[in-house]
Amino acid sequence: MPNLTILIPAAGASSRMRGGDKLLELVGTEPMLRRQAGIALAVCPDVIVTLRPDDPDRRTALSGLNVTILPITDAATGMAASIRAGALAVKNTALMILPADMPDLAPADLRLLIDAFDQSPDQIIRATSHDGTPGHPVIFPTDCRGDLALVTGDQGARAVLLAHNHRVRLIALPDQNATTDLDTPEDWAAWRKVTR
Repeated sequence: MPNLTILIPAAGASSRMRGGDKLLELVGTEPMLRRQAGIALAVCPDVIVTLRPDDPDRRTALSGLNVTILPITDAATGMAASIRAGALAVKNTALMILPADMPDLAPADLRLLIDAFDQSPDQIIRATSHDGTPGHPVIFPTDCRGDLALVTGDQGARAVLLAHNHRVRLIALPDQNATTDLDTPEDWAAWRKVTR
């Protein structure tokens, strides 16, 4: 396995949930955030989860898991705040960015991406759906950490992907595993309807 850290950005406000918290929605019997941390730990011992400093409920959802919690004081500025902090927190490892709100991902999906990165450690490995639609997670080689530490706004690492487009290797995951993310109560209701 390559030298890798998994970053789960979980400092967002879930504003589109209209008062709910998408990362505390249950997937099976587990809160979404705990499930995501669990699949990360199943494939990698080094997992960082970013949280707002005043988020005891999400912190409780991670209780007992061997993850590093990284408080993000400027979380209101967008997802880039989590990515910047994660990039600065890791030392000499590649960084997988694993969104916290993608319930179809499984450990086998992450292993597939890690295996691809192990074969091509100078490339950026990006997951796609079965039909080739780009999605997540994404693994960034060590030398991209400087660029990740400079991202801004709520576009995540899009600017880094564009700047290094020639290095991006796409890896198809089954079905819509790489593109299903749930941001609203309607998204959650529709997803539960088809997964029961």
